[in-house]
Amino acid sequence: MTPPLTITVEDAATGPVLRVDGELDYATSAQLRDLLPTLTVGPGQRLVVDLAGMHFCDSSGIAALIAARNHAQACGADIALAAVPENTLRILRIVGLDQVFRLHPDAGTATGS
Repeated sequence: MTPPLTITVEDAATGPVLRVDGELDYATSAQLRDLLPTLTVGPGQRLVVDLAGMHFCDSSGIAALIAARNHAQACGADIALAAVPENTLRILRIVGLDQVFRLHPDAGTATGS
């Protein structure tokens, strides 16, 4: 059984911060995709996805992160991934997404706080 995925939304001065805890995979990635249209991200803001609590990410999870990027861009905003686990970072590098996403060591750095 897949551990539950928990996504909490916090407001920062730069825009929303999504804290992803658990496994972002085929069974759970729809939670992130379904949350995106409910987020208010203004032009010039930054959507930060904090992955410090993420234990696993498969291709469906990567696709959900790309959907988050598309949502941010459609709103005229930027996106940053924070605290990307090493195994996920390796995948992002292999497929070139480390050149697409801004990567930060933690959410505080990503939000400038």
